[in-house]
Amino acid sequence: MDLKEEDILGADIGRHWYYRSKAAALRRAVAGLRPRRLLDVGAGSGFFSRHLLAETPAESALCVDIGYPRDRDDSVAGKPVHYRRDTGRTDCDLVLMMDVLEHVDDDRRLVRHYASKVPSGAHFLVTVPAFAFLWSGHDVFLEHKRRYRLPEIEAALGDGGLEIVRGAYYFGLIFPLAVAVRLARRNTTEPGSSLKKHSAFTNGILTAACAAELPLFPYNRLAGLSAFVLAKKP
Repeated sequence: MDLKEEDILGADIGRHWYYRSKAAALRRAVAGLRPRRLLDVGAGSGFFSRHLLAETPAESALCVDIGYPRDRDDSVAGKPVHYRRDTGRTDCDLVLMMDVLEHVDDDRRLVRHYASKVPSGAHFLVTVPAFAFLWSGHDVFLEHKRRYRLPEIEAALGDGGLEIVRGAYYFGLIFPLAVAVRLARRNTTEPGSSLKKHSAFTNGILTAACAAELPLFPYNRLAGLSAFVLAKKP
């Protein structure tokens, strides 16, 4: 996940409509897998893996991020969370790459690197920002390299040695609003985050709008702000 966004939201991250809604979509995307051990790549605080530990039967999380000053251990809901700058081979059965691949020059190489560390049958849940025409100062601020259409991220994962299980867009209901805002600012790419703290009322309204989308989320290959792909190591 994006550390700069974590810095902006701080302790409010769990109440922000965007992260609450993305966490709900994550649960929906991995429903039925019943993973036991999570590998969270580019994890930052481990927000998403910690969410799964608290809300699902998953038993442990290994959070890997080169930005950690040191290795450390923690827990959530009585389950261990290990923060590491790197990892060797692991028996984790679900790999999370939540808004990670858009930050690296060679996305396929990073996928292959972590695919080599987990056993056959392990699943990958990957999210990336969608649609190049939405490129803005927000992407520049977050140091993104690219945005993806679903076929593009699915091709990257396939080239990285994974089999695609399914893919979909999310944040589709608010997509038209986001397009209008981004296009209105299309003449500037001055770095700056579009993610802001909001009142409880605003967070509630936007969270409800995104929740209304969840039943159709697995079938949405038309449009959205984020692309979600579930893949599997053969």
